[in-house]
Amino acid sequence: MDLTIVVPTFNEGPNVAELLRRIGDAVDDRLFEVVFVDDSTDDTPQIIAAAAKTADFPVRLIHRDFPTAGLGGAVVEGLRSAGSNWCLVMDGDLQHPPEDIPRLLARADRDDVDVVVASRYIAGGDSKGLADATRTTVSRASTLLTKAMFPRKLGDCSDPMTGFFLVNRDAIDIDALRPRGFKILLEILARRHLRVGEVPFAFASRFAGASKASFTQGIRFLTQLLMLRFGRMSAFALVGGVGAIANLVIMWGLIRLGMDYLPASIIASEITIIGNFLLLEYLVFSDMRAESGSMRARFVKSFTFNNVEAIIRIPVLWVLVENAHIPSVIAAGLTLIAAFVVRFVFHALVVYAPKRQPVDASLAVAPERARAAEY
Repeated sequence: MDLTIVVPTFNEGPNVAELLRRIGDAVDDRLFEVVFVDDSTDDTPQIIAAAAKTADFPVRLIHRDFPTAGLGGAVVEGLRSAGSNWCLVMDGDLQHPPEDIPRLLARADRDDVDVVVASRYIAGGDSKGLADATRTTVSRASTLLTKAMFPRKLGDCSDPMTGFFLVNRDAIDIDALRPRGFKILLEILARRHLRVGEVPFAFASRFAGASKASFTQGIRFLTQLLMLRFGRMSAFALVGGVGAIANLVIMWGLIRLGMDYLPASIIASEITIIGNFLLLEYLVFSDMRAESGSMRARFVKSFTFNNVEAIIRIPVLWVLVENAHIPSVIAAGLTLIAAFVVRFVFHALVVYAPKRQPVDASLAVAPERARAAEY
């Protein structure tokens, strides 16, 4: 197999037949396969399975009943299962034109790069397929922010946010990837310094269906960027910052409605404790959930700790307001900042700590014999 084309899909059934037809027409001089990694909730898997039977090239379907890490996680799943070293990643909506695949392959054939990026932002490229001026502006700004945070690793890449690229699987450490949402190329390039080549491409309009871009995906991108640059604690800080702002806004609103600052602070804390837990689950510690027990157990630990922390923090707030004469909202902000490090340590080491595995009796009784059995 010369090439594996990885296509992550989510409810893209109307695009499948046209995508395969155009891939077959474009890549007619290579031994290749197409691997769909599908997280759909509609009939897309059945459509892919039917199309695979009539295709002139191998088409495989990996359907994830319990998808993790979004589109990026689907791409990683496809890379793991690929039958070739060179893997081309593209969306299933035909905004990445299959006709451009030969140009990516030709660039890789020069044998001086690990990744070939299809870029919208070099001469000959075009991003007009984005839905509107707002999305174009957001895309440009996100690209500039990303390149500013990784000036060396992304120095040769004009479009690290693209989802259309060719990568040599031997050049990356798949096990080290921690994808969150859409931006899998950013994850690949930021983890290891790779040799990058680029070819221009025109980002097309969708063939069918609706865009999956959303505010939630934007938050996931910011979380991913912070964790890649500064580590998990920075993402925890982002969530904590959002929670702190929400806490203060809720408290301020309740005070404006006539409530005393102490009960207002308690209500605001309870609401944001629950909201912060959900953000931690799906943004900061998503890669640790599988090994840390049930969501219910994690919530109980987190909720209990945060309430104990609030029981301690509220009296401190009272002292700051009544004795130090600090305005109540400012005093609340100071106590939230002081609690940040303790919260992070507790969640990382207790709430999301891996469950201990039961000790193998054979290892406990006869470790030498058990170790010998491994060879």
